[in-house]
Amino acid sequence: MSARDDLLVFAHIGDLHLTDPQAGNARDYRALIAQLDEADGLDFVFLPGDNADNGRPEQYALVRAGLDGLRLPAHVITGDHDMEGGSLDAFYAGLGVPRLPYAVTVSGTRCLFLDLCGSGSGGPDFRLGSEQLSWLERELAGAEAEGRDCALFMHSYPADLKAEGARVAELVHRGPVRLVEMGHTHYNELANDGRTVYAACRSTGQIEEGPVGYAIAALDRGGVAWRFKELDRPWPFVLITAPADRRLGLHDHGRPPCHGAEGPPKNARADGTEIRAIVLGSAAITRCEYSLDGGPWQPMQAGDGDRRYRARLDGPPSASSARRIAVRALDAEGGTDEDAVEPAGPHAPPPVSKGIGSDADAVGAWPEKGLIGTQLGPNRNGRQW
Repeated sequence: MSARDDLLVFAHIGDLHLTDPQAGNARDYRALIAQLDEADGLDFVFLPGDNADNGRPEQYALVRAGLDGLRLPAHVITGDHDMEGGSLDAFYAGLGVPRLPYAVTVSGTRCLFLDLCGSGSGGPDFRLGSEQLSWLERELAGAEAEGRDCALFMHSYPADLKAEGARVAELVHRGPVRLVEMGHTHYNELANDGRTVYAACRSTGQIEEGPVGYAIAALDRGGVAWRFKELDRPWPFVLITAPADRRLGLHDHGRPPCHGAEGPPKNARADGTEIRAIVLGSAAITRCEYSLDGGPWQPMQAGDGDRRYRARLDGPPSASSARRIAVRALDAEGGTDEDAVEPAGPHAPPPVSKGIGSDADAVGAWPEKGLIGTQLGPNRNGRQW
């Protein structure tokens, strides 16, 4: 699926902070990997850094053991805890992952993986360095020339960089980056500056805000979808990928800067005529259906494989005029799940940025998606682990 379609779907497991094989976070990590290995429909799994709590070889062995049991591709980047030994030697030796930065094209999206730690002195001294910054500039320019959307994977917000932060934020904001995926916060958070959605996922190893789990994120023809799945919640798992929710609506990158701009949402490519969703899980899906504004449930049709569903609306009401769209699915084992969005549109235009590359544009609490909005973590309002 990754080479031929335009829907990118991946799982994001939050900062692991692994220490000991008998610790709770190690057991949770193994359970998360086992659950994700059951699911059809994902492109890859992402680990956002702070993989080993003290950057020690025996801790990386725990990370590696989990990845060895995963049939999906995995992408792993660095965090400040991975630098506790003074270098990233143990990170690369223990995990055998590609040297950062690197880029791959998955499902039509250019995915860029960055190292915010190797150029710093350790701790949260986040820096890209001149060579990596030049690499990022070239990659974004190349993707823009090809008309290709980008997803950027880094340990923290650009605003946390000790150098280059303003430059990186501007590159992202003005360029083809639709989604930035991050760790570091330890809490679920979405921020939208009108051009790019920033998404952080709850820590697996140092949780303060709620149950362990992982995020499922998607890019569907440039539109962003995101929802957190708790580990204890059984399959199936529904994610509406189009139209975008009003909180995640984006201005078209080809239009004027979004400071005061009123361009249409990026997902306008769907023309308000189609609802799209992906249903993850292990059992066959027996029914998938949608409802507009609390109205009757209507069937959706399976798309590419039995995990993708579409409903084409040939007359009013349209997907873009509805105030709420819900999609629910039932699987062969009796499991059921439901997702909902409030579409972006004339009544709900995309936001205007309050501070690009930072959590100033956080959308706040959104319980249906797993966002508590309390910023409970050591980098804001949590304990100092």
